[in-house]
Amino acid sequence: MTDETWQVVSEGYAFPECPRWHQGALWFSDVHAGEVHRLDVTSGDSEVVFTGGHHNAGIGFLPTGELVIADGTSRKVLLRHADGSVTYHADLRGLATHTLNDMHVSPAGFAYVGNYGDDSVPPAPAFPATLAIVAPDGTVRAGATGLEFPNGVATDPTGTVLYVAETRSTPSRINAYDVAPDGSLSGRRTLVEFAEGVMADGIAVAPDGHLWVASPFTGEVIEVGADGAVRQCLPVPTPYAVAVGSGRLFVCSSPTWVPEEAVRLRAGQILARPLS
Repeated sequence: MTDETWQVVSEGYAFPECPRWHQGALWFSDVHAGEVHRLDVTSGDSEVVFTGGHHNAGIGFLPTGELVIADGTSRKVLLRHADGSVTYHADLRGLATHTLNDMHVSPAGFAYVGNYGDDSVPPAPAFPATLAIVAPDGTVRAGATGLEFPNGVATDPTGTVLYVAETRSTPSRINAYDVAPDGSLSGRRTLVEFAEGVMADGIAVAPDGHLWVASPFTGEVIEVGADGAVRQCLPVPTPYAVAVGSGRLFVCSSPTWVPEEAVRLRAGQILARPLS
């Protein structure tokens, strides 16, 4: 397949990331702009629903419908109320040793939040990081430890299996965990290890249980079955994150992750194609 199979839904962002399909719209962070957007994927109109973030990344929704935001450098999870006001939902500084990263919120309201571990970059090894669990009441506990740059995170359609991408493990991989009713995790196992060059970033799970994995540095999104088998690889320019909604696969694409360049270029795009 070629790049022409992808439709540009919206563009002009610094660094779009962490998309979530919610109530008929695509919500995502523009990390280096400190914003969260709600995108009407039919019209292409984008509404800024949050500003003033500090490298804000993962987003999700509590059972109440309220938006929660992983605010990267403050290492806190923010809560945006229905009236637009923002308060602190959880403080992760006791567990997260560096910038907060992606986040998944379960239907029960448990948030799973990764962090960078430290400020190292490849080829230096990643500092082992802890995936935090934030309960619906904002209390925080460790969910999984020893992760090498925990990044994309999602649950299977039953909500009983949590997937976590380790971007900087060697090789890069997706781990699976069993999810208990109280949100705790157990039974860590490797679902899939990727070929050299792949650094698994954002992930999403389709209704059929297959995972879609963004691989920015090989320029593709990878479909992985629930059995860990790679089903297909679709070329797409520098995809950092993915989401599934309304029968389509959405991709957050940007030519650079470097903050200064991303803000200057504002070349980030939201792309889409029918889910196959």
